[in-house]
Order: sequence, then C-alpha cells, then structure tokens
Amino acid sequence: MIKKILLVLPLFILVIGCSQYDFVIRDGMIYDGSGTKAYKGDVAIKNAKIVEVSKSIGGKGKHEIDASGLAVSPGFINMLSWATTSLIADGRSLSDLKQGVTLEVFGEGWSMGPLNKKMRDQQLAEMTEFKYEIDWTTLGEYLESLENRGISTNVASFVGATTLRIHEIGFDDRPPTEGELENMKSLVRRAMEDGALGVGSSLIYAPAFYSSTEELIELCKIASEYDGMYISHMRSESNRFLESLDELITISEKANIPAEIYHLKAGGTPNHYKMDLAIEKINQARERGLKITTDMYLYVAGATGLNAHMPPWVQEGGYDKWAERLKDPEIRKRVKQEMITDTDDWENLGFLAGSEGVLFSGFKNPDLRKHIGKTLKEVADELGKHYADVAMDFVIQDGSRVDVVYFLMSEENIKKQIQLPYMSFGSDAGSLAPEGDFLNYNPHPRAYGNFSRLLGKYVRDEKVISLESAIHKLTGLSAEKLKIKERGYLKKGYYADVVIFNPETIQDHATFAKPHQLSTGVHHVLVNGVQVLKDSEHTGATPGKVVRGPGYKK
Repeated sequence: MIKKILLVLPLFILVIGCSQYDFVIRDGMIYDGSGTKAYKGDVAIKNAKIVEVSKSIGGKGKHEIDASGLAVSPGFINMLSWATTSLIADGRSLSDLKQGVTLEVFGEGWSMGPLNKKMRDQQLAEMTEFKYEIDWTTLGEYLESLENRGISTNVASFVGATTLRIHEIGFDDRPPTEGELENMKSLVRRAMEDGALGVGSSLIYAPAFYSSTEELIELCKIASEYDGMYISHMRSESNRFLESLDELITISEKANIPAEIYHLKAGGTPNHYKMDLAIEKINQARERGLKITTDMYLYVAGATGLNAHMPPWVQEGGYDKWAERLKDPEIRKRVKQEMITDTDDWENLGFLAGSEGVLFSGFKNPDLRKHIGKTLKEVADELGKHYADVAMDFVIQDGSRVDVVYFLMSEENIKKQIQLPYMSFGSDAGSLAPEGDFLNYNPHPRAYGNFSRLLGKYVRDEKVISLESAIHKLTGLSAEKLKIKERGYLKKGYYADVVIFNPETIQDHATFAKPHQLSTGVHHVLVNGVQVLKDSEHTGATPGKVVRGPGYKK
C-alpha cells in the first residue's frame, strides 16, 4: 500500500502544481459592464472564455496579471468604425486598441459588400498608395477575409443601404424599379444570414440622398425579420434635424425595428437649441415602446468630405460625372451660389461651419498635401480665390471628395448627450498607427482619442458621468443594442475581451494640429482570451474574430 501511495504522489503533486487557467487577472477594480458599483476582485480566463469572476480566485494561471490600482472591464465597442481598409493595411488596430477597443463595428451607409464587378473595379481604380486584393464579394466574405489576414480586434458590420443602392441602381437619382428593390431586399436577406447586424444608412451623401423613406422601410423590414437593427446618419443634423429624426422614428415604427442615430448632433450654431427638442422627441418615442437609441463622438467638429459642401444634384452619377460638371462654367456658377446659400434642401456643412471652420485633413494628390492643417479660408486667401472656387478646384485636382473637418457642434450639447441613458460611443474613424502611409494625411483626432477622451476628460476630470456608467455605455449597453452574444460583460461563459487601464492616467493626446498621437493609460488588453496589449505594448497577436448578428445562419 505504501509503495502504491509513493508511486501516485508525484502525479498528484504535478496535477496540483499545474496552471488551472490561461490567465488570472488579480486585485483589480472590477467594472463588469452592467453599470453597477465596482468591486475589488479577480478574473480567470481559459480557452478564450471567462470562467470565473469573483472577489478572490484560488487557482493559478499560466499568466498572472497584477491589476492592483487598475480598472478591469469588458473590451470597448466602437459603434461606428471606419477601420474597413486600415485593418487590411495594419491589422494591429493600434489607435483603437490603445484606448481599449476590442470590437470594431462597420457599416455607416457604405459596407464592404455586397459588391458586383463594376463596384469592385471602381474600388480597385480608386486605390492610391495603399493597394490590396479584393478577395470577397459578399459582406460576410469580407469579414472572414479580415479574420484570415490576421487582426487584433474583433469585427462586425451592418449592411450599407448606400452599397445596396449602388449595387442595383448605381449613382442615379431615381427610385428603384420593383425588380431592383426586390434584389436589394434579397441582398439584405443574404447579409443578415451571413451575420450582418442590420441596415445602416448615411443619407446626407449622394447617392444615399436619393433614397426615399419608403425604400428604407422596405429594406429594414427584411432586417427586422432577422432581429436586426436600423442605424442611420440621418438626412440632416442641422436645419432639418428634427424632421430627419421624425423620418428615423417613422422607419423604426413601420418596419418594426430598433433604430439608432449615428453621431447624434445639432450642427451649426443656429441649430444648437434643437438638441433639447430632439431628446424630447426620442424620449417620447421610447415611451411609446419604440427602441430608439444613439451614439456619438466627443468633439465639436466632424470630419467628412467637400461633397458635404456641394449640392447632391451635381454629384449624381458618381465622382467622374461630378468632377466633369464642375469644369463647366455655367454649372460652377450655380454650384457656387448654392454653396454660399443657407438651405433646408440638403446638408450644406460648409455653409454652417463657415470657410474659417473648414479644415483640410487629407488629399490623394501629393501636390495638394501642403494645404493639410489649413482652413478653407486660409487657402482661399493664399490663392486669391473665392473659397467656393477653391473647393471645386480641389475636388477636380485631387480626384476625390477631399477630406475635411467641419467645426459645427457645442460643448454644452456634448455633455448633455453623454448623460443620455441610451448613449453609446463611436469614433467615426479608421484605426491607425502613427507611422507609414497613415502619416500622409491628418485624421480627425477622434481616431486616436475618442474613447480615452470620454474616460479622461469627461469622466475623471469633469465628472459628467460616473466611470461605472461610462463603461456600461462602452460595453454592455452597446452589446445589448447590437444583440451580439456573450460579449460586453465580465461574466462566466462570455468571451474574454478584457481591458485593464488606469482611470487616473488614461488620456487622449491627439489634436487637430497633431492628430497622430496614441492615447495612454491602457496597460493590458485581451481579445478572445489572447493578450494583444501587454504593459501598453502590442504583442503582435492577431486573435480577432468576426462577430455576427442574431440572424446568422451557418
């Protein structure tokens, strides 16, 4: 008997000494994503999942992370990401990862699928320094292509209403035929079964501008069958802000679908007062049982192109026809007059910002990059031209819509919006790195600072909301809106997307003058149980996966 015990004892000791978990995060302040009060505790992770969250975990981990003095939370969800191509260029997702983002959500009007041959050829033709293979046709195939290339964050997407329209109608200003609309609905169905989160629109831009409310309702009815969501850059965020909100509420009601407003804002000083009225409308709709929600970025300026300073009619048919029209003296005269005139007929962001409030941020043409960081007024004064002529000339010379920043919003409204119980956050930007081709343009600083700005400036410094509330908005609330499973909370059985950061030091550093500056204060990030950020340095790991919506069918 003694001999048998002696033989078994080494094996018993070996088993006891083995690591029970892949990771144990110890002694951190646990913010579980629910918004409830934080507590000091541990998190255990094994095989991509959280297996225990408690005040004290006894087992050992292959890797142990000391989180003393740090916050431990679920990974943050970027509700509006434009990392669609930046992740192809650099799968590290560094600018977002350094802020704690573990899920990038795409699809503001344009999605990377479905594509037809003409769309694929056009996309290939528009590539400049950064070229990549388009090895997909459907939206689902695109997301899988990203995962196969190797990415550090998870990805998900809405199917874009603009993309659907271009797929069937092109850039024409007309309603779809019955057959075209049925094809668009079939494309929505395929996207939803491939895991799309719903339908996304961006209605200030051509050709999305040409879509009717009825067309959008029909597309959303299909997404609703799959428990999806409608999410929209509304038709106006300025002069017709309230009327556009009515349209979104109508779509939600008639299609029986939850609806979210992308980057809620009241653009232009004369429209700032409308935010209170908009919040009242949203609250009334919610009281009637409609699921209307919002997201935002945390700056008084937005970023888009000079297409948002020119009437949609001149852009019909796509960029080539737009640029050709701008070479016609009579058309230029008409466009110029509309650019310098306030209107309710389309979203004239340049007029609302004023030429001194339009900042150049990116050009395809290297010869024009000397103007990056200057305002439209400054360049116009340098060239001795009217600012409208400069804008039209640059669209022609650059071969693009030209990237610009518009200063439009109020700080008072930003603070008011942050406090809304249904508010989430999105960068409305790519996920970049301060190196290589990314340095050829000046992105909006939100690409490097949106989430850390929330936690530093608005939570710690100005105490607009509590840290528990902010993390809930960044995690659990957003996951619930999107109806994605097993993410957004620190719970047993959930995927181990975890952020460990210092609430006292987390800080954005990017500015409009110097945007390529990474945020600081995030120490460690795990994605699907794999550490991608260790002691604030990227590990090189690319464990990111496709996150699919509730309609997904294998």
